[in-house]
Amino acid sequence: MDQQPQKLEVRPRLPEWLKVKMPGSQRYLELQKIMRGQRLHTVCEEAHCPNIGECWDRGTATFMILGDICTRSCRYCAVTTGRPRGLDLEEPKRLAETVKSMGLRYCVITSVNRDDLPDGGAYIFASCITKIKESSPDCRVEVLIPDFAGSWPALKQVIDADPAVLNHNIESTVRIFPKVRPKGDYQLSLELLSKCKSMNPNTVTKSGIIVGMGEKVEEVLETMSDLRKVDCDLLTIGQYLRPSARHIAMDRFYRPEEFEELRKAGEAMGFKHVASGPLVRSSYHADEQHDAAAIGLPI
Repeated sequence: MDQQPQKLEVRPRLPEWLKVKMPGSQRYLELQKIMRGQRLHTVCEEAHCPNIGECWDRGTATFMILGDICTRSCRYCAVTTGRPRGLDLEEPKRLAETVKSMGLRYCVITSVNRDDLPDGGAYIFASCITKIKESSPDCRVEVLIPDFAGSWPALKQVIDADPAVLNHNIESTVRIFPKVRPKGDYQLSLELLSKCKSMNPNTVTKSGIIVGMGEKVEEVLETMSDLRKVDCDLLTIGQYLRPSARHIAMDRFYRPEEFEELRKAGEAMGFKHVASGPLVRSSYHADEQHDAAAIGLPI
């Protein structure tokens, strides 16, 4: 008898080191209510981040501005792809009010790609930073920005607003980059991080790599080296988890000891801090990373 083909799993059974508790604490529900009331989006929810429970319980969240529809279709990302509609000029004000009401001392802001806008959304990024500083002067603001399609005037708008950290994720290695980020450009991402330093040498820069999408360990090390060549200060390395069957297949689970080896390699290269682990994401304990950069020593 012919065997029936087995149905391919979207996500293999998770190893113990990747299992987390379902969110639902009182603090989590309070923050969720605030977000809904201000019509704000978080990448924590949109990208199905496994740390959402832990981070929201700590009173930290990564806000996603410029809507929840992205003009690009990166093959690892859970955010909806399509044609965004309009621009919410009141969003910076609402975000600043939310940050103040939450009493945040550290805030991370990211966005979808908005290739439909001439400046890629840089004006809104800069406005968010400015408004938050006005209403919450003790709150440090980190931004995780897109590549703005290589518009350096757009980048300068954000740099001039003086964020505490300028993060731009390279995400993958040069060989598989075209497969996982077909509308992105590996060299452009490196150039953007380099431009940040030339525009303001005091800017703390940060990037992130997702592993488990078919790259080799030596290629990850090569990407880390490329980031250091443009004087990137901070690095995050985390495990890819396939959001759905239409996303790129996961190659394998990296073991905790492999992440630890990558962390040590990164610190040896000169990164001021490397957060490397199965559950690490771009904004995971971002305040601690900023503090490490401020004193120039690993935490």
